Amino acid sequence: MDSRFQRVKSDENEPYPPSEVWRIWKNVLALGFAFMILFTAFWGASNLQSSINADEALGTFTLASIYASLILSNIFLPVIVIKWFGCKWTASISVIAYMPFIIAQFYPKFYTMIPAGLAVGFGGGPLWCAKCTYLTVAAEAYSQITGISSDVIVTRFFGVFFMFYQFSQVWGNLISSAVLSNGAGEPAIEIIMNATKEVMNGTIGNVVNVCGANFEPSIAAADANPNLAPPPMSKIHLIAGIYLACMIAACLIIAFAVDSLSRYDKGRTGSGSGLSGTKLLAVTMKQLANPYQLLILPITMFIGAEQAFIAADFNASFVSCGWGISNIGFVMICFGICNAISALFTGSIVKITGRSPVIAFALALHVALIVVLLVWQPEERNKYMYFLVAGLWGVADAVWLVQINSLSGILFPGKEEAAYSNFRLWEATGSVITYAYSPYLNTRIKIYLLLGLLFVGVSGYTAVEFLELKTKHEKIDGPVKGKFELVQAKEGFKSGEIAE
Repeated sequence: MDSRFQRVKSDENEPYPPSEVWRIWKNVLALGFAFMILFTAFWGASNLQSSINADEALGTFTLASIYASLILSNIFLPVIVIKWFGCKWTASISVIAYMPFIIAQFYPKFYTMIPAGLAVGFGGGPLWCAKCTYLTVAAEAYSQITGISSDVIVTRFFGVFFMFYQFSQVWGNLISSAVLSNGAGEPAIEIIMNATKEVMNGTIGNVVNVCGANFEPSIAAADANPNLAPPPMSKIHLIAGIYLACMIAACLIIAFAVDSLSRYDKGRTGSGSGLSGTKLLAVTMKQLANPYQLLILPITMFIGAEQAFIAADFNASFVSCGWGISNIGFVMICFGICNAISALFTGSIVKITGRSPVIAFALALHVALIVVLLVWQPEERNKYMYFLVAGLWGVADAVWLVQINSLSGILFPGKEEAAYSNFRLWEATGSVITYAYSPYLNTRIKIYLLLGLLFVGVSGYTAVEFLELKTKHEKIDGPVKGKFELVQAKEGFKSGEIAE
């Protein structure tokens, strides 16, 4: 067992009873279910922001504020909050920090939405750190009872947890689409009447030409395209009410259905995760002196940027503009399902093919998707294209998440904490930058920027591959396995920590 996670029982003669196995599973399932309900609400609301709160880019700036505060939260808050409240109550209290984001939807203004977004970010760091710690310590106890390696149990628990988490995209978007699509026949008649007027005025082509890569956030409005007309406030309030109920339920599930971690961590020695915020910041910055860390920094930023693009720009420029706001949820359901399935299998595929072919596949797929976005003119009659692009984007996103996240642990053995802190820092930075310039740039320019960052990122990754291969061949004391082959067992569910 990893010495960093050694647990010393207060009485070695009193082992856990066999029935504790079921109790541990109950805690893991309850925690996963609570997160699924919480992020059903969060992702469902987030995916609508760039469309329902498009005036003055309020929704996009709110998303930027979430990730900006998440950067600080991940570094400074988890240790002190968990020390005060423990993992269980930290998770339960952190859920409350997400609720203002939903409440603000009832009165969306800059002075309500931006503070609410900051609250989400500040709650996100302690929430995800508490989750990771809880599952890891519970896995240790499970390992003591069953005799199974704790590494195997940790992977199993994280796998079950992220099975729940990934499906939050499905349920959240299903709720929003079901509400927004209900009674959509009347607006459709209005759209037809508006289109007839445009035909008579000879301007019907303008409606088509403002979408896709030609989308201009600064001039996008319902009078330019009826698809961009926001839904009735009554429907937005109904969605917000459902999402708020989901968050309250998640908070109560953690509070009453999950056992305190003190049941399993008595006498447990600390790990690297016990670093204070300032010390973690110091080791995070020191890690940037490592050439490998600098080389994988661009691809890490790309992951944050492409996630922000699909959530904000794709939904606004393509789905909302070309098909209608009420269909965002259905398209993002496809993204979520494909993302979950791809994340589940990509780790196993790497064990068969190696890392490089999988990375090459993700690169080719993402370049192809970006080219499609540059030339495709979204229209309502091409419904299958929305699902195809979103689904394949989810596949590529999962590959980047799994491979680059696991790479951070493989390249820096013994320095995983600094490596993952850098991953979270630069991924969030990529998201913040993308959200920040989103309201001001033409979508075509954004796509080119994304493509350029992808090529720079893959170039850095390729350099790491080359240097590792060169180092391996320069060994003169015998065959030595490179770091890329050392931690194949860790390939699995490191990816889920990206959803932070």
